[in-house]
Amino acid sequence: MKYFYYFFLFSFLLFSCGKKETFIPRIFSSVEISNIYSDSLLSIRAIEILNDGSLAFAANHGAFGLYNPIKESWVTSKQEYDSLDLQFRAVAHTSTDFFMLSIENPALLFKTGDNGLMELVYKEEGEKVFYDAMTFWNDQEGIAIGDPTNDCLSIIITRDGGKTWNKTPCENLPKIMDGEAAFAASNTNIAVVGDKTWIATGGKASRIFYSPNKGETWEVFDIPIVQGYATTGMYSIDFYDELNGFAIGGDYTKPDDNVANKIRSTDGGETWNLVATNHNPGYRSCVQYIPNREGKELVAVGFKGIDFSKDGGYNWKHISNEGFYTFRFLNDSVAYAAGSGRISKLVFKQ
Repeated sequence: MKYFYYFFLFSFLLFSCGKKETFIPRIFSSVEISNIYSDSLLSIRAIEILNDGSLAFAANHGAFGLYNPIKESWVTSKQEYDSLDLQFRAVAHTSTDFFMLSIENPALLFKTGDNGLMELVYKEEGEKVFYDAMTFWNDQEGIAIGDPTNDCLSIIITRDGGKTWNKTPCENLPKIMDGEAAFAASNTNIAVVGDKTWIATGGKASRIFYSPNKGETWEVFDIPIVQGYATTGMYSIDFYDELNGFAIGGDYTKPDDNVANKIRSTDGGETWNLVATNHNPGYRSCVQYIPNREGKELVAVGFKGIDFSKDGGYNWKHISNEGFYTFRFLNDSVAYAAGSGRISKLVFKQ
């Protein structure tokens, strides 16, 4: 009898330990929005949550700043360079430094310096220079991408923690198509997971540029998203893991159009399928997977509002008319969002 009891107990524990909990998606019905920073002169399209939970931004008119969520206080400044009115739309960080990249001629990339001031680490001049987004793979290696100046995308890479940056020669990159570029709408047309990188282009042609090895080699994949005009294509891309990715865009001049503006991949970006076509949302400038939700829950924002999906992007629920350009999740229920003249804290409610 005692033997039977222990056998039963062992079998029960073995079965219980091997049983996977069923994922139960949430249904967000609203979002609580509280403004934490306001400046009517700013258009804020680039924010970054740093390793300590603080929030950094850079914007037009050379403005940049850092928010301490514990003290609920800001430190802001203005980056000067000659007499230029600097326009920042790309930021990134490592565990030790913050980076911000101005968009157009001359493109200027700054990092935190040893003397407390921002230090210029890269400068590029040229009539066609226009940078869109940047991110880091790790503390030493990072990437920024921009519109083509020749017959390829502009890609600059650092391998020394952002101290120096080098532009990838066009002979090492796929050629662009006529009218193909990228959008500097939300600093989210680059996604990285491990060593893998995906770049979302847009315009008259919209495709996925993919590197499996931190920018050493590249290939390109066609996608079924709306394209053909200068204002169409992908505006934002995110990957939950090495296989599951989502991209959104459309045409910002026709923000209610919802045909062929949302695509999903389950094979690492090699193939993409249209989802929720002819269903809202229409144009959105930023999409992000909610962390730790098995790649099922997503949020998209744009100047027409905020939308939520609980099933990987197949169906969407409009939860706010408040407009933003970009956002980042702090955890699975709280995010920071930025847009015209403000940065806000978003708390998603079931």
